[in-house]
Amino acid sequence: MTPPDLFEETAGHLVAGVDEVGRGPLAGDVVAAAVILAESPPKGVTDSKKLSPDLREALAERIRDEAVCWALGRASVAEIDELNILQASLLAMRRAVEALPIQPSLVLVDGNHLPRWSYEARAIVKGDLSEPSIGAASILAKVQRDTEMLALHEHYPEYGFDRHKGYPTRAHLAALETAGVSPVHRRSFGPVRRLLADPEVG
Repeated sequence: MTPPDLFEETAGHLVAGVDEVGRGPLAGDVVAAAVILAESPPKGVTDSKKLSPDLREALAERIRDEAVCWALGRASVAEIDELNILQASLLAMRRAVEALPIQPSLVLVDGNHLPRWSYEARAIVKGDLSEPSIGAASILAKVQRDTEMLALHEHYPEYGFDRHKGYPTRAHLAALETAGVSPVHRRSFGPVRRLLADPEVG
């Protein structure tokens, strides 16, 4: 990470990009990242979903090494169930920006909603494609969340988190039917909620 003192002269003009990953899955936390890039962002930064896992990993390493600063934030499964996924995603993004060691003067947020905060900010639909700082944030968040889902697979191998990362694939839904609902599943999400309401499911 680049030493903060090298950027004191431009600290008042630093722009952070923020994005989250994990709104659609049935399991696991929603993870956000915030990134303030140096003047020349790593080549190839874009929406994390358009990158192969190997390229995402390589770019994430470069972003962590070359960015002015970066930070992660999250909202837990319990918070998702309590707040709803939109509010939990906004909370994760707010936590990521607040965790930055250098606070930005402007925050660019992927999507069309802004968290509740005091930052000057702009919401940009598909911002991960048009704004390198948002694309970088999407990459860091995706790599972090995928790593966490691989760790959850070690504890709950019956669900196949290593393959689908918690998304509602046919295999995941079948595993839920067979194995039931785990502690890391989001109980407010339709397929999980319906299983919990079924008296035949233990």
